[in-house]
Amino acid sequence: MSVNTSRQPTGDSDLSFGPEQAAPSADGTPGAAAGATKVTDGSGRSAHRFWSARRIPAALAALLSAAAVGFLLYDVVAVRAGRNAMRWRRRLAEELATRPLDDVWMIVGAAVAMALGLWLFLLAVTPGLRRLLPMRQPTGIPGTEDVRAGLDRRAAALILRDRAMQVPGVQSARVDVGRRKVKARARAHFRDLEEVRGDLDAELGEAVTSLGLARQPTLAVRVRRPKKG
Repeated sequence: MSVNTSRQPTGDSDLSFGPEQAAPSADGTPGAAAGATKVTDGSGRSAHRFWSARRIPAALAALLSAAAVGFLLYDVVAVRAGRNAMRWRRRLAEELATRPLDDVWMIVGAAVAMALGLWLFLLAVTPGLRRLLPMRQPTGIPGTEDVRAGLDRRAAALILRDRAMQVPGVQSARVDVGRRKVKARARAHFRDLEEVRGDLDAELGEAVTSLGLARQPTLAVRVRRPKKG
């Protein structure tokens, strides 16, 4: 998720700050944004990602399966009752009995079935909800052991963007918040780029820590001058 905003141009140059450098906090000490860590609560449990309910894929799979099984069951019951099998079932049985395994339509059908099965398997074993960042679980408060909170990535980007715009000299800023990394790009229309970058490191490092995320993302800051003309 990313957010950007702006305030007017001057020269052209570039400074970058990557994850290999530690972002200092407001008091000048290396900030927590220097490495991606998983924070645990007082009981030692780690905060895991939220799992999506997958309601739409589950409903579609259930409806399609129920329709196919119901249709087939109806035809089987009709045959048992002395009626002729439906033409589509006779044709399908004939095709399956006569077509060789290396036939192009057999291969295409198998590939489609495998792709659908793999898609359903991935939906079953992956959490989803990538836009939600799990937050630290409260500690030392009775009755909050099962409390879980999440922060939307776009909301986090808005918070960090607003903090970046408070740094003197920043004309515009863009912040991308991922699950493991926060990328901030800013344009400085006055002040020395090194000074602006240092202030941004401190401001955003403190802001990232104050978000209370369970997994502390690394921080990468880039500052440059807006292009002339």
